[in-house]
Amino acid sequence: MTEATIVEHRPQHVAQDTAQNTLTSLAAAAALTACGGGGTSADAPATSTTPSGSSGANATQIDASRFLRQASWGGTASEINVIAANGTSAWLNNQMGLPQSQSMTRWLIEKGYNDTSVSSNVNGDGGWVAAMWWKLFSATDFFRQRATLALSELFVVSHLGLPFSWRNFAIANYWEILENNSLGNFRTLLESVTLSSAMGTYLNMKGNQKYDAKTGRSPDENYAREVMQLFTIGLYQLNIDGTLKLDAQDKPIESYDNTDIQGLARVFTGWNTASGTDANGELANPAYRHGLPMALNPTLHSPEEKKFLGVTIPAGTLGVESLKIALDTLFMHPNTAPFIAKQLIQRLITSNPSPAYVSRVAKIFENNGKGQRGDMKSVWASILMDSEARQANVPVNFGKLTEPMVRLLQWGHTFHASSFDGAWTLGYTDTDTTLGQMPMRSPSVFNYFRPGYVPPNTQMALQNLVAPEFQILTEPTVVSYVNYMAGTVNNARNIKADYATEKALATDPTALVKHLNLCLTSGALTSENQGLIVNAISSISATTETSLLNRVYASILMVMSSTDYLIQR
Repeated sequence: MTEATIVEHRPQHVAQDTAQNTLTSLAAAAALTACGGGGTSADAPATSTTPSGSSGANATQIDASRFLRQASWGGTASEINVIAANGTSAWLNNQMGLPQSQSMTRWLIEKGYNDTSVSSNVNGDGGWVAAMWWKLFSATDFFRQRATLALSELFVVSHLGLPFSWRNFAIANYWEILENNSLGNFRTLLESVTLSSAMGTYLNMKGNQKYDAKTGRSPDENYAREVMQLFTIGLYQLNIDGTLKLDAQDKPIESYDNTDIQGLARVFTGWNTASGTDANGELANPAYRHGLPMALNPTLHSPEEKKFLGVTIPAGTLGVESLKIALDTLFMHPNTAPFIAKQLIQRLITSNPSPAYVSRVAKIFENNGKGQRGDMKSVWASILMDSEARQANVPVNFGKLTEPMVRLLQWGHTFHASSFDGAWTLGYTDTDTTLGQMPMRSPSVFNYFRPGYVPPNTQMALQNLVAPEFQILTEPTVVSYVNYMAGTVNNARNIKADYATEKALATDPTALVKHLNLCLTSGALTSENQGLIVNAISSISATTETSLLNRVYASILMVMSSTDYLIQR
């Protein structure tokens, strides 16, 4: 691989060779990361690192910026200053107390995507893509949306696996289920996900029936398997700190076996789409019913005894009670707390949390201090406020690769981006020529990446470190990310930023880069890279409004193409 392969075209408005070469150099570093050759937190000895301080910001501002990258979509300079003055706890408490923002369902209705005469509403995408971008770019309950996105990567439902009409409203309802329960209780979340129309179709619980002796049909085992493997207890028994329990031969101990899957599969029989009509007359029956929990047909529920995970549900137990026993069992399983705690830490903070960090969060999951298990507000707070998350001098193996869709959302939030016509027609971003990722579009129930993914033939592998997001980081995705962001940063898409603050700084390249260093990288941009970017944008004329914007476009793109930005510390 050579630097010439990194950038396929020059960003619009940036014609100067110096700026283009600097961008290529920074993108090459990102590509080198993808190749396992450097630029990752695992490629150096396990010493500590701290932002250089050359952002011009103090330690309190840097921590505020780091916190906002972890808990939100980053922050503007004013938001950073507010947190620096009032503290992270005040911001988080305020966010957790905010009312839920307008629902995607309501937005779809207001935009006319409930119109039955439009075939694309009924059998196509029906505006859900636009609704998703509207929601994530414009909602002001930032933490709830960040938490919801994280949960959507754990309790995965994908648009690609919903082959039915009015799936726009099914997706909207599923997002709202995650929203509604993101700050509630995990047990309620688990049941709401289990009975959702979208999940019912995606993992085959909808229409699942009891054993039929005449045909030999057995209950479908898909949801039974995945609710254990991916949503609650995982494959292997865990200690409270997330480490594996081992048998006498030092081998991992499986959490469940095929008999557990078969027994649990009997529980998930008899459920199907609910009946009902929209009293307001806004939604067609199928669209409305996607917003209802699935209903039980008792005649199709397995009447047999059901054994799983050491629990026996007696023969003849009704379907609703069987479901309650099953979900209670999963909720109370000793694996659930560390399994969920570690993955949520990975989504927000760091790919390789210490066992002590996982243990502290898992214990909060088990008991929030008031005798309540599964209190998600307390779990999220413990993740974000933990000493390991808030430490100033982080080890070099601390942090995570920022997901492409989160980078896009950080750009949008930092620079006040909005749809110029209210249509939010950003479109799909999960193709190989865009970001390679989009909410609710993962290729399988395993999300875009596995939580235990280890990039092969890298220093990370040698040090037994995982790097989940690296599973979608390749040479082509590095190229496509830079090119996609080039067209985004320079306001060439439906969603456009307001660069008034940055344009006012553009006559002073050093001040502009310091500002971006604080807001985008939380002070992590090295002095060397700051110098490269300052020199590059200094070569761009500053005599007109257009040339000032060219400086802004170039500087943002170069910062967001650097490994200092891509690796969230």
